[in-house]
Amino acid sequence: MAGLSMALSLLPFSSSLSIGSSRGSPFASSSSLSFPTSSPASKLSQRCGSLSIRCVRVGGVEIPNNKRVQYSLQYIHGIGRTRARQILCDLSLDNKVTKDLSDEELISLRDEVSKYMIEGDLKRFNRMAIERLKEIRCYRGIRHEMGLPCRGQRTKNNCRTLKGKRVSVAGKKKATR
Repeated sequence: MAGLSMALSLLPFSSSLSIGSSRGSPFASSSSLSFPTSSPASKLSQRCGSLSIRCVRVGGVEIPNNKRVQYSLQYIHGIGRTRARQILCDLSLDNKVTKDLSDEELISLRDEVSKYMIEGDLKRFNRMAIERLKEIRCYRGIRHEMGLPCRGQRTKNNCRTLKGKRVSVAGKKKATR
C-alpha cells in the first residue's frame, strides 16, 4: 500500500514514465504502473524507496530508459535501424541514453515518431492488404490462405515455419541403398 501511495505522490512529476515495484509487495505481480498523461517528463531515473522508474513512453510504446535512443526507438513496431537513424538526423539529436533526454527533446521525439505509420496502424494496413489479396483470389492471396510462401521459395524441403510440423504419411517407405 505504501508503494501505491508513493506512486500517486509521483504522479505530477512522472508524465510518461512507468513505475514498477522492486520489492515483494502485493503489487509486485503486476508488471508496472504507467502514467500516460502529457505533462512534461522529468529525468527521474533514481530509486524512490522501493520504486524504480524504468521506461519512457513514445508512440504508445514504453521504450527502455537504459539504452541509447537509436536502439530504444527500435522497440516500436515499424521503426527499424534506418528509420531510427533518420529520426535522430531529422531532429539533430545526439544518440545519448534515453533517460538523459530533456523534456523538449522528448516532446520533439514524440512529434517526429507520430509522423510515421507505426504500431496498430501499420499492422492494420498490412492485414487489410493481405485480406484484399485473398479477396481478389490472386496467386499471393491463395498462397496466404493455404499458409505457404508467396515469394517463390521452394516448398519440397523447407518452409517449415509456414507449413507447420511434419506429418508422416502412412505407407511411404524410405528408399534402400
